[in-house]
Amino acid sequence: MKYFSLNHKAPKVTFKDAVINGLAPDKGLYYPERIEKLPSSFFDRIETLDHDNIAYEIIKPFVGEDISTEDLKSILKTSLNFEFPIVDIDDNIKALELYHGPTMAFKDVGARFMARCLGHFSHHHTEEKVTVLVATSGDTGGAVASGFLGVKGIDVVILYPSGKVSNVQEKQLTTLGQNIIALEVNGTFDDCQSMVKQAFLDEELKSKFTLTSANSINVARWLPQMFYYFFAYKALKHTGKKLVFSVPSGNYGNICAGMMAQQMGLPIHHFITGTNANKVVPKYLNSGDYQTMSSIQTISNAMDVGAPSNFIRIRELYKNDFELLKANLSGYSYSDEETTAAVNQLKHAFDYTADPHGAIGYLALKDYFNAHPADDVLGLFLETAHPIKFLPVMPKFIAEQIEMPPQIKQLMDKTKKSKMISTYKELKSAIL
Repeated sequence: MKYFSLNHKAPKVTFKDAVINGLAPDKGLYYPERIEKLPSSFFDRIETLDHDNIAYEIIKPFVGEDISTEDLKSILKTSLNFEFPIVDIDDNIKALELYHGPTMAFKDVGARFMARCLGHFSHHHTEEKVTVLVATSGDTGGAVASGFLGVKGIDVVILYPSGKVSNVQEKQLTTLGQNIIALEVNGTFDDCQSMVKQAFLDEELKSKFTLTSANSINVARWLPQMFYYFFAYKALKHTGKKLVFSVPSGNYGNICAGMMAQQMGLPIHHFITGTNANKVVPKYLNSGDYQTMSSIQTISNAMDVGAPSNFIRIRELYKNDFELLKANLSGYSYSDEETTAAVNQLKHAFDYTADPHGAIGYLALKDYFNAHPADDVLGLFLETAHPIKFLPVMPKFIAEQIEMPPQIKQLMDKTKKSKMISTYKELKSAIL
């Protein structure tokens, strides 16, 4: 399998090189040259397969010969050693919980898979030390820090916007030490992301370091997110119903991976993107005019993204055909007040505790069903992070009932270690 740049001004590369490089030399995101449909026999027998074997069948075509079968299966086994439960909410609505990994966020899957792939390449194919640069608006930093902690030959530099991540999220990325360095940026997530992209184009840094990214711009972070769409289908195939996925969206890597799964033959009926005030994509779906914006701070901070990197991949997936995309994707946005009301409703009506991102996914699913009523459709909204991460913005009576999981409790007394920066010059100095 080869990968090409979506800016179309760089040579094609292998999976290994796409993972190590992160971003193409022409600043473009890497994209696979083909998407192969899985055989119908795979879907006929999917109920008999465990998660590791399902994931292997899905990812093997994208990895190609760069990782042996034995090593790839070992990577998957240690990347997917937690559950992905589906919880009943209403007759035709369920929550797909993706936060049962070590940092209690859906990003654990991609971060762990990428860390192990990069560690494999570093150990087997290069003597150079790799420096991973990552910008985070919330959960990415913790997942990446946990995934890469102690991986030999890898240093990790994480940029996060000061005062715009929750206390738990900050603890997860600033207390580990070892090969993990946290930089607190006086700015927004978009500022963090801009600095990371600038570093990839810095000739001095590139001459001294092997730089890569652990954001969902990296194919090894992005593609494994396909797995849990297949896992959900396996669990619900017996219902015989069409599946609609409502995905809380910030950088759009997660929902893009779901669309890749659909292209591989997974029978998904429709996708819904739910977001907050950063409503670039819902506005685009209404107008056909794609305009990025300055990010707006909200209580669903992981979606505070005004220039979603992965949307270019979604447009490529649909050959830049607006009508084709619109037929498969609906988009809705919600205010903080509407989000809080949904958190309350889910607790009062169904005794379900959702975080603000999951609550937006629920709202978007409800609005879609109101516009498209059908008896043969089952909707899933993705619960992307444990509510414990958002206690300050949760309704007080709900927050008081949330028990602190052990993997969070052990962090809270640890000392934060980070360096405040405001400019790219300071980032470069920290790397050097």
